[in-house]
Amino acid sequence: MRIVQIIDSLEAGGAERMAVNYANSLANKIDFSGIVVTRSEGLLLHKINSNVDYFFLNKSKTIDFKALLKLISYIKRNKIEIVHAHSTSFFLAFLLKLIIPKVKLIWHDHYGDSEFLAERPIMALKFTIPFFYGIISVNQKLKVWSKQKLKFENVIYLHNFPCFEDEQLETTILAGEDGKRIVCLANLRPQKNHFLLLNVAKKLNKMEPNWTFHLVGKDFEDEYSLKIKAKIFDFQLQNHVFLYNSKSDIKNILGQANIAVLTSQSEGLPVAILEYGLNFKAVISTSVGEIQDIICNGENGFLIANDNISEFYDALNILIQNPKLITTFGENLNATIRREFNSEIIVKTYIDWLKNI
Repeated sequence: MRIVQIIDSLEAGGAERMAVNYANSLANKIDFSGIVVTRSEGLLLHKINSNVDYFFLNKSKTIDFKALLKLISYIKRNKIEIVHAHSTSFFLAFLLKLIIPKVKLIWHDHYGDSEFLAERPIMALKFTIPFFYGIISVNQKLKVWSKQKLKFENVIYLHNFPCFEDEQLETTILAGEDGKRIVCLANLRPQKNHFLLLNVAKKLNKMEPNWTFHLVGKDFEDEYSLKIKAKIFDFQLQNHVFLYNSKSDIKNILGQANIAVLTSQSEGLPVAILEYGLNFKAVISTSVGEIQDIICNGENGFLIANDNISEFYDALNILIQNPKLITTFGENLNATIRREFNSEIIVKTYIDWLKNI
């Protein structure tokens, strides 16, 4: 089996991490595993294993014939059988299919606003999806959506999964006091609802001024980003909330934190939660998407109603006052991740599904 993943960038987002995870996990299991990046490289470039074939198209526009010709040459040269397109790269995969009809296309739907599917654009997908052999959805809502809205039958729901990393460059040093750090891994996008986090931080600062919040994720320097920075200033949290942009040394960063949070108003199955568990963190998260499939409230973390400031604050205060509970949650969540989100099991299911295609 010869498979290539296609992804638009290697920025540190959930879809991008999963494209790399699939390419790495498949490398020792099939004849050829590659990853093609269409538009821009990023921090995850250094996470690609040496036994994975890497190719960069440097695509500059929606229909870039030069990039398409490079992709066609790459597919032919490496005798690729299956193209696994992640997120918005489905359109380039569709154009490829028109030129090389024998290539089988798989689309991986990572759509993050799964709480707002009624507002999702659908025209381009309806036109191109008949050329695909299968769809992978990152949560059950997306699976149902593909069947009902796209009228597509061969849809499989596969958990996202984390990959273990033995080596890590320890370059990021978090501000704040050891033993009193709260981290949030989330790109600065509206669906991540950082304003819930800032409201909780404002409330916590009055009672526990030594605890600090650390926001790690891509800063797009847009209106949403500017509003976050303005709110930090308005709440006088400059010495309590810190922004770090994208970082590659996640294991190192989480090792400096005690509690990990996610305040999203919409999610699929976030890779951040998997990474929290992999690194033994006590977690508080809003109960959106498939997060409840990972976190059992009160056993391996706390689940909070969407956008509920007081409930989130109360859960955080419980953890701060109970260090043993922080340890217990971290150990229990780690056990959950290793047991139920094992990459070996998920990749085997994936390969078996492809063989049936």
